[in-house]
Amino acid sequence: MRIYIVIPAHNEGGFIGQTLESLTQQTLLPTRIVVVDDGSTDNTSEIVKSFTDKFDYIELVQNSASGEHAPGSKVINAFYKGYYRLDDNFDVICKFDADLIFPENYLEKIASYFEIDPQAGMAGGFCSIQRKDQWIPENLTGKDHIRGALKAYRKHCFIQIGELKPAMGWDTADELLARFHGWKVITDETLLVRHLRPTGMNYFEHSGRKQGEAFYRLRYGTLLSLIASAKLAAMKANPFAFLHYISGYFNAKNKKRPFLVSEEEGRFIRKLRWANIRKKFA
Repeated sequence: MRIYIVIPAHNEGGFIGQTLESLTQQTLLPTRIVVVDDGSTDNTSEIVKSFTDKFDYIELVQNSASGEHAPGSKVINAFYKGYYRLDDNFDVICKFDADLIFPENYLEKIASYFEIDPQAGMAGGFCSIQRKDQWIPENLTGKDHIRGALKAYRKHCFIQIGELKPAMGWDTADELLARFHGWKVITDETLLVRHLRPTGMNYFEHSGRKQGEAFYRLRYGTLLSLIASAKLAAMKANPFAFLHYISGYFNAKNKKRPFLVSEEEGRFIRKLRWANIRKKFA
C-alpha cells in the first residue's frame, strides 16, 4: 500500500525533527513525505533538509505564507502546495501536523483498516498529551472524530469528497462529506500519537469566532450550533469560548457567509448530528 504524507509546517523547528524521525522508523514506511515550510522564520527548513539528505522519499517545499493568522485556510493552502507536488500513484494520502510523534506501527495499522474494509474512507488514531510523566488522551473531540492533525484518506474517498475546505471546520466537513458519500470513518483508540504542542495552549478569540462561523457554513442551524458550541467550550474548559463561538455563528449568519456544503449535504449533516445526539441519551 502506497502512502503519501503531506506535512504543513510553520515555525516547527522544535518539533519537526521528532515527527520525521518517528515516520522514518515506521514498520510500514511511507512512499513519499512532503514537508511544506509555510514561511517559517526559525530553523524548520534546516531540520527538514537534514532528513532529505538521508531519505530520498522526503521532500521539502518552500511556501511564502501570508502573515495573517487564518485558522483553517492557512494550513489547507499549505497542504495543497505539497499535494500538487505528488503524482496520483497512491493508495492513501495523509495530512499530518509537524508536532507529533507517531508510534512505530501507526502507518501499518492505518493501512490494515483500508485493506480489510473497502468502505473505510478515512482512518486515524488519537492525540495524547503529557501530564507529568504520563501520556494521556487529549480529550477534545468525540471518539468518532479524527483530528485534523492525523488525517488519512483512501484515494477514492479523498477524490470524491472534493478539495478540503480552506476554512475553519475543514476537518469536520471532510468526515461529514465522506459519510454523505457512503464511506466509513474509522478511529482507533489504541493508536495514541504524542502531541508535543497540545491544542489550545494559546486560545485566540479570533479562532473561536472562526469556529462559530464554521458551524454556520456547515449548515448546522442555530440549535445544533448552540449545542456544539457548549460541548466544545466544555471540552476546552473555557466558558468564554462559548461566547466567541456563538458570536462567530451569528456574525456569519447576518453576513450570509457562503456555505461550505450544498443544501442536500446540509440536510444529511443535520440529520446525522441529531441522530448522534439522540444516541447519547438513549
